Amino acid sequence: MQTTEMKQLIDELKKQWKTMWHNRLDDRVRAEGIADQDYSLLFVDRGTVIIATRKFKLLDFYEILQQYKESISNEIIPPNPSVGGWGKFIKTVFPRLNQTKRRRQAPTKPDKHRGQQLKKCGRGWLHFKG
Repeated sequence: MQTTEMKQLIDELKKQWKTMWHNRLDDRVRAEGIADQDYSLLFVDRGTVIIATRKFKLLDFYEILQQYKESISNEIIPPNPSVGGWGKFIKTVFPRLNQTKRRRQAPTKPDKHRGQQLKKCGRGWLHFKG
């Protein structure tokens, strides 16, 4: 499969993915979302529960792309974000590239302990006129 065909297939999958989530039927009694029509590219039939509140495995776009793995090269499919994605891959495989040359900042000088604030502008506590 050529790159343009792969890109068209992925774009069509994304388009169907967005319309499936946008046009779902929300059942407020059972607290679940139901697909309103068949999405053959996404392997979802009409009436399939696509979102629920408890103990439900949510559909994953990356898993659907993995099912098309035979026809799509691995370069197009990014890694699943739950695994770590490209950023984690780069940080673990190429650690030297991530280190930028930075100037060391001079350590901050500790503040001198000034003690308590002086009473009567430094004249002290005694009140005598003289």
